Amino acid sequence: MRREPHVIDLPKKIIVGMNVLWEIPKVIQELRLGKKVLIITGPNVWGLVGNTVEEMMSSSNVIYEVSKVSRPTLSEAEALHEVLNKFLPDVIIGLGGGKPIDIAKYLSASSGIPFVSVPTTSSHDGVASPFASLRGGGKITSVPAKPPVAIIADLNIIALAPSRVIKAGAGDLIAKFTAVLDWRLAHRLKGEYYGDYSAQLALLSAKHVVNSSDLISKLSVEGVRVIVEGLISSSVAMCIAGSSRPASGSEHLFSHALDFIANYPALHGEQVGVGTIMMSYLHGMEWRRIKRVLRRIGLPTTAKELGVKDVDVINALTMAHKIRTERYTILGESGLTYEAAEKLAKETEVID
Repeated sequence: MRREPHVIDLPKKIIVGMNVLWEIPKVIQELRLGKKVLIITGPNVWGLVGNTVEEMMSSSNVIYEVSKVSRPTLSEAEALHEVLNKFLPDVIIGLGGGKPIDIAKYLSASSGIPFVSVPTTSSHDGVASPFASLRGGGKITSVPAKPPVAIIADLNIIALAPSRVIKAGAGDLIAKFTAVLDWRLAHRLKGEYYGDYSAQLALLSAKHVVNSSDLISKLSVEGVRVIVEGLISSSVAMCIAGSSRPASGSEHLFSHALDFIANYPALHGEQVGVGTIMMSYLHGMEWRRIKRVLRRIGLPTTAKELGVKDVDVINALTMAHKIRTERYTILGESGLTYEAAEKLAKETEVID
């Protein structure tokens, strides 16, 4: 059987380090991205680094415009097409957390204009993934997009984020253990494409978090670097796979279901971390070890620590398989019964 060509689209340059925000104009010049730059950012981030960015752009003779976004919604992303059509930028910069970067990705994909990812938090692996998560119609939609042409991650700025936000990225990386197992299962039972190289790359990020959990718990610069580089590596794994399979499985479905039931009660990485505990139990993994690592880092491991009711966790488990019906996971096609979900949550001590 003839397969379609597997196209791998990767960032051309990745810079991670201290005070590397000033590298933005240089990277734009080196990659010959043009002179007109549209910066998509959030109001809080701009308040933090706006003066620095303005000074940097002005001294480099770059023509720039700033658009501040508050929510990663399809409607807000669509509204920015008017800015694109008026300003006609050569390159888009996503500066901030998940919201501005996801919108920058979406605009880049829909307009064909390259974008540069400049993350200011380390809460999840969307910094370079070829997918944008946007809210609309009462749900989160994962929209295919292109990866950034460059990633510039300034550890000085990322380290200023609240400790909870930084550590959430470690929770998202731990999730790769069960995501890869779900992917393998779908390959064996449903004949889905499986790429071992991208799977191993995602697993490497998760293992690195386990091995560096003490550094991460102390929020040392090297601990923050482990998270940031792991998130970038996980994003690259998705680029290689051509899907989010290496990074997102049943634990992510649980998190999205919990968002729906409890209205986004905790950070994404915190929720998938708890989901990983339960899904690793279903996969026959050493779920207690996963739980110990999350606790050592300082991440939630129970419903109470997530700020949700026990019944919310149970209901999220029963509906998780419906979130993405095309994605086969350990939850199967019919999902868990209420009784099975309750038993799972109790056995893993997520609920009392």
